[in-house]
Amino acid sequence: MPHYDQPSNFNWTILFLCWLVASVSTIGSIFFSFVMEFAPCVLCWYQRICLFPLVIIFATGLFPFDKSIVTYTLPLAIAGWLTALYHNLVYAKIIPESIQPCTQGVSCTEEYIDLFGFLSIPMLSLLSFSIIIALLIILKRRMYK
Repeated sequence: MPHYDQPSNFNWTILFLCWLVASVSTIGSIFFSFVMEFAPCVLCWYQRICLFPLVIIFATGLFPFDKSIVTYTLPLAIAGWLTALYHNLVYAKIIPESIQPCTQGVSCTEEYIDLFGFLSIPMLSLLSFSIIIALLIILKRRMYK
């Protein structure tokens, strides 16, 4: 019977969960664009730029497990999170129109979905990046104890 290193297996599982969240978020984003035909705004595109590569990077870090994965994925996830946070502030009309980036094309405040009274597309993005960042921080702490 093979012996499995428990801490190493758990680290792999955390990384797999990061990949799963990024993958589901990417599929959701593509679904909203191509199936529901929701046009993405400028801020949505910036978030996608941060999200889509994570799917591939996490997948390549799983086989074999790459201990330095946090180093090159956390900055991308944080950049996506900051963009999603800014998008939520724009969406909530906290940021004045004079400094909003969505002056042409699709509005960054377009309301496509509203689940449970608070889950909008920008909020879903913020939640996805928050989960990924939390998992990456847990993974980093576990590997560098």
